Amino acid sequence: MARTPTVSDRPPCRLYLITPPSIPDLDAFAAILDEALGAGDVAALQVRLKPADDATIRAAVEVLAPIARRHDVAVLLNDRPDLAKATGCDGVHIGQEDGSLAEARRTMGPDAMIGVTCHDDRDLAWDAAEGGADYVAFGAFYPTSTKETVHRPPLDILTVWQETVEVPCVAIGGITIDTAAEVARAGADFVAVSGGVWSCDEGAAAAVRAFNHKLNI
Repeated sequence: MARTPTVSDRPPCRLYLITPPSIPDLDAFAAILDEALGAGDVAALQVRLKPADDATIRAAVEVLAPIARRHDVAVLLNDRPDLAKATGCDGVHIGQEDGSLAEARRTMGPDAMIGVTCHDDRDLAWDAAEGGADYVAFGAFYPTSTKETVHRPPLDILTVWQETVEVPCVAIGGITIDTAAEVARAGADFVAVSGGVWSCDEGAAAAVRAFNHKLNI
């Protein structure tokens, strides 16, 4: 797992979109999503609806997943390996209280993408990487209104991870167009964004374009 990377062998940091926590008008949001995904490179879309019942989540995946896949964007579901498997998602993102990584892997199968929230704890991240996680997520790096957070890791947690471990890392939490570049430079392989895109005054597509510009300078 250890590596000695060089600047030249590191792929560009990519955008990882997370849906708003609620989607009152699914058809309207689907149109916004389609435009946003067509505006620039996006690696993944995480469907994160909290709180929402299973029927609402199923309906969202049914509408949003085909749009994502038309743009070659992976679809992950938050928290629920069982529902991710049942709805045909490409993967699942689990927190520290959402069951074990091993259980998620048994449910999802060997080819699914599984990410694990590790907050500000490199030991948790190391355990996840050793356990077969496809990526680890650190954050929140900045204040965010999307979810309540208590962890605030320093940016150099990304740098240390990037220098020592092959498993990709995702930076999450309050990242804006203005802060995306510093997070990418610190070592994030992916920058996870929700409100920074969907609440952008110029629109989601403009935000995706702006994030892509910042992540590649």
